[in-house]
Amino acid sequence: MVAGRKHSGGMGPVRDFTTRPIGRTPRVSVVISTLNEAENLPHVLPRIPASVHEVILVDGRSTDDTVAVARALRPDVRIVRETSPGKGAALRAGFAAASGDIIVMLDADGSTDPREIPAYVEALLAGADFAKGSRFLRGGGTADMSLHRRLGNAALTGLVRLLFGGVTPTSATGTTPSGRAWCRCWRWTATASRSRRR
Repeated sequence: MVAGRKHSGGMGPVRDFTTRPIGRTPRVSVVISTLNEAENLPHVLPRIPASVHEVILVDGRSTDDTVAVARALRPDVRIVRETSPGKGAALRAGFAAASGDIIVMLDADGSTDPREIPAYVEALLAGADFAKGSRFLRGGGTADMSLHRRLGNAALTGLVRLLFGGVTPTSATGTTPSGRAWCRCWRWTATASRSRRR
């Protein structure tokens, strides 16, 4: 389910972003970080909407056929090889390679549905600066989260709310503690965030 944030107002109704009159269709870049995801990519790449501008797969030195499978499933995929360890490094590399107006972070393990991308894009077009999915919002759900992970997530979420305020449905980091959240942001948001770290 989608949670959108903007400075005032709420999210508008969800529509397919390819039909909304905004002057031009926004170019959407999908960034997927991978490490040995050859078995999962057939459940993810074919579901990415055809209207997506580019798919960037950031591979963290996979030892299986991840890159070959990605190229077979989607010949237009751009491969970025990341030598630094960690998902954060992979996402930064993907953001740097992206050329779209909107950047979508997508998990390679099939835990998120690429067919939901238009809903997130619509939240951004309606004025949100950032849109994030959560398995804990109404309509969401999960079958693979144990009780101790649920309790840990609730504790982290409570701590983030206590320290920073707001009504974040899950932890306020780029992904939930289980690493399963969707995040979409305007390109300028990712660029500004990267610039502040330098």
